[in-house]
Amino acid sequence: MEVKIVENIKEVKCDALIINKFEGKDTSNDLVNKFAPDSFTGKEGQIFVIHTQGQYPAEQIVAIGLGEENKVDNNIIRTNVAKAVKKCADLKLKIVAIDFDTNYNYGAPAVLGAEIANYHFDKYKNKKDNRISELYLSNVDENLVNKAVVIADSMKLTRNLANEPAAFATPTKLSEVAQNIDGIETTIYNQASIEEFGMGAYLAVAKGSAEPPKFIHMKYVPQNPKKRIAIIGKGLCFDSGGLDIKPANSMLTMKDDMSGAACVLGVMKAVAKLKPAVEVHALIAACENMPSGSSYKPGDIVTAMNGKTIEVDNTDAEGRLTLADALCYACKLGVDEVIDIATLTGACMVALGTAASGIMGNNEDFIKEIINTGKNVGEKYWQLPMWQEYRDNMDSDVADMKNTGTRYGGASAAGMFLKEFVTDDVKWAHLDVAGTAFIDKPIKEFCKGATGIGVRTLIKYITK
Repeated sequence: MEVKIVENIKEVKCDALIINKFEGKDTSNDLVNKFAPDSFTGKEGQIFVIHTQGQYPAEQIVAIGLGEENKVDNNIIRTNVAKAVKKCADLKLKIVAIDFDTNYNYGAPAVLGAEIANYHFDKYKNKKDNRISELYLSNVDENLVNKAVVIADSMKLTRNLANEPAAFATPTKLSEVAQNIDGIETTIYNQASIEEFGMGAYLAVAKGSAEPPKFIHMKYVPQNPKKRIAIIGKGLCFDSGGLDIKPANSMLTMKDDMSGAACVLGVMKAVAKLKPAVEVHALIAACENMPSGSSYKPGDIVTAMNGKTIEVDNTDAEGRLTLADALCYACKLGVDEVIDIATLTGACMVALGTAASGIMGNNEDFIKEIINTGKNVGEKYWQLPMWQEYRDNMDSDVADMKNTGTRYGGASAAGMFLKEFVTDDVKWAHLDVAGTAFIDKPIKEFCKGATGIGVRTLIKYITK
């Protein structure tokens, strides 16, 4: 979708002009005031469409309710513009303009909402879904709109990768995508280098697949950075469960188990364009977890990069093993903060559903800052406990720990496992996005499939 800023939006010849109505306040559009039913009060989410009968350059007016004017915010703008854009797409429209009667700086959230709603993964379909091709705005902050376009483009990359079949989005393909992001220094480590690093936990997971593992290190270094951050994305390009194999219905969407990796790739694409005053390292331990004669087995003991030994209690608790070595590597980079994002546990999905992602970490202020950042951009995070009892359940008779605990409190147990591989001098947060990365039906502005969760939060946090 091409986004254009013009001086007079009312003169734009378009298929639809999207306008707003606040609850309890008439719009400035005479057609809506004249023809809208009394039930169209401007309540948030209400929508009304009227053909202009040649009285406007726009063929149709799409009025969207935004609720009470004094309560409007970015999230209300984004989700309701998305709803209006979906309506336009349903009507097979192509050229759309937005003209909101408000002093609120609506340009950036409007563009982001429109871009999210306009997304469809139809690469492999002969009959393509209808998309809006042009979006016009006026009286908006051009810099903020341009940033919103960058964020939307990054989300599109992330969603595309997570929606791709595993036969396409292999560890090698992820490494190629990383290397093709201009403005970022990228190093790809092969299996021999990974072995030299001592990443025994990560390598154990990768053993069963014919696809070779790739450890990806992307780096952006500005002059005089105000701080240094490492972001880590779980990169399981396909998770069969290994020898503890998943049921068929649970395996169907495991192409999305690299959503965390897709997220950090999208974030780095934005970082290269937005150029924040922050040094950013993006790490992905990419591999597949497959059952074969060479697979790691329940009862195996593996050694992570920091020397800690792990008894494999379940080969389907593989993501934490790859993240363990990535966390060790990150802490050796001299960064101030580490954020990992992963579709890690079904337990988190059971606890929070698709409404929120879980968050844990070793610094309360850091966790709260990420939660508030997410709230600002429309991504919800809920803090889960990290108590010693969860760690005690992972005690092993033959190694330093097991990779799982009991059947209860699984998300917190996974967080406590990861904490073992983070040094005390580094602020660390773990985002469990198992329930939010991939949805099985449309929710708000998102269609079915990958959501690009984490991209908005991490870009906002890094660039603020």
